[in-house]
Amino acid sequence: MSLVAFAVAACLLITLHFCVFVCVRRMRPCLGVGHLLLRERWAYAQLLWRSLFYNSLTNCDVVSDSLLEPIFWMVDILTRWFGMVFVFLVVALTSSILIISYFCLLPLVLNTYPPFWIVWHICYGHWNLIMIIFHYYKATKTSPGYPPKMKPDIPFVSVCKKCIIPKPARTHHCGICNTCILKMDHHCPWLNNCVGHFNHRYFFSFCLFMTLGCMYCSISGRTLFINAYHAIESSYNTPPPPYTFKDKMFHKSIIYMWVLTSTVAVALGGLTLWHAMLISRGETSIERHINKKEAKRLAKHGKVYRNPFNYGRLNNWKIFFGVEKTSHWLTRVLLPSSHAPYGDGLTWDIYPHQKDIMPV
Repeated sequence: MSLVAFAVAACLLITLHFCVFVCVRRMRPCLGVGHLLLRERWAYAQLLWRSLFYNSLTNCDVVSDSLLEPIFWMVDILTRWFGMVFVFLVVALTSSILIISYFCLLPLVLNTYPPFWIVWHICYGHWNLIMIIFHYYKATKTSPGYPPKMKPDIPFVSVCKKCIIPKPARTHHCGICNTCILKMDHHCPWLNNCVGHFNHRYFFSFCLFMTLGCMYCSISGRTLFINAYHAIESSYNTPPPPYTFKDKMFHKSIIYMWVLTSTVAVALGGLTLWHAMLISRGETSIERHINKKEAKRLAKHGKVYRNPFNYGRLNNWKIFFGVEKTSHWLTRVLLPSSHAPYGDGLTWDIYPHQKDIMPV
């Protein structure tokens, strides 16, 4: 019985296979059209999927930025929250140096230095202090400049994909401030503010005069630091020298002041030199990165990239400081000045290399 059943099943299977074969032979044209349609639909689905994350501008930088976007987002939030903390640190550390200078160093200068050096230290020290305080206050309180949101007649080079407003030349979006900034250089956490068109000069001047002040304290206090260090070292001897509590605090204060000012002078001095180089080239920190990539791209095609906002080294400095006549080097550079920067930050002259914008 089992053999009969097996034979019947085999016959049915052969018959079914033959029927399917005949049907496929007769329907082959229809299946070819269906297969082609299926391939087209699959290709279209792949195109839709790739369009979600790929375009002709995609490269390794775009992919890495996309992967690191959560980290950037977290850094932006932390920087926004801790902005006032950084400002407090600047004020607190600067105030500590001032307290040491007035209560420890100034009496020493008045009692031991000749009159010429007394006048020099008092005049230079207070001039430097006024420049630091003035430019830091202006850098933190002055708006960097924002493009108008309801003025469609301004010239623009692109549209911000986050603000959805026209972006003039040299304008970039700040993720921390969550807005576009005119001639944006960077967001400075130590200012709790963006560095842009209207406060870039204040930021650089603060860095410059803070570096000069730290160098002044480090150089003039070097001998005091060496004596204080030897005094602290000798206190561990047996028997210890007869230093009072006031003497010990004086020595520790001198060491603290010298170490802090020397460290800041090196770190901030390097940053100041970097920004001085950018100003000489007519660039911001962001434009430096963009121009470098553009120069490499054009070099592959045998072309040379020219920065359209480079007006010549001297002219770049005149425009940056707002020097319109010779006396402005004193009144606007070496003395506190609240004058507005050159231009409105919305429009820029392009390639004026043969023209002295500010003939001084």
